[in-house]
Amino acid sequence: MSPYVFVLIAYLIGSLSFAVIVSRAMGMDDPRSYGSGNPGATNVLRSGRKVAALLTLLGDTLKGVIAMLIVIAQHADDSLLAMTALAVTIGHMWPIFFRFQGGKGVATAAGVLFCIDWRLGMIVLTVWLLLAFVLKISSLAAIIAALVAPIACWFLLPGHQAIFGAVLAISALLIQRHKQNLLNLISGKEGKIGEKSNTSESENQSS
Repeated sequence: MSPYVFVLIAYLIGSLSFAVIVSRAMGMDDPRSYGSGNPGATNVLRSGRKVAALLTLLGDTLKGVIAMLIVIAQHADDSLLAMTALAVTIGHMWPIFFRFQGGKGVATAAGVLFCIDWRLGMIVLTVWLLLAFVLKISSLAAIIAALVAPIACWFLLPGHQAIFGAVLAISALLIQRHKQNLLNLISGKEGKIGEKSNTSESENQSS
């Protein structure tokens, strides 16, 4: 089977927006219509429905895991692993099933990193959890974790240039998707984890 078929499958898996799917299944408002408008776990949490937020987080993380495990089972080389990692992340950010209105990619990227190397996943997750717990700002934790990811990958996986390139590209995409968050952080308008909101805002919390 052509490697590009696996890349396409990874993109389609990534395009399953669990924030929207879970919200519809639980009779909730579309997460793109309130809070930050971002279809991700952090914004779903703004609805006050913690179970929905948890299911969204699990679903988006498992997308990355499943896409990567499919190619790992094929004994894929670094190039295909790298392309798959990028494809599933891009699918989450620009999902074909939801008019290309996707999330920030943090949870999906986490699933990808754990499959690349569990140590890499643990380092990045630990950074995010510690910062999120202390600062209560999901976007800032995600941005710093994204900066840490390629550095950790460089030291943990020397010689795996394709993998490093993919991790670097994913990190760049995550930071780019948090551009508005950076502006809000500078202006002091960025929201904190768990804050409820009934109206559409520009703060764009991450997930």
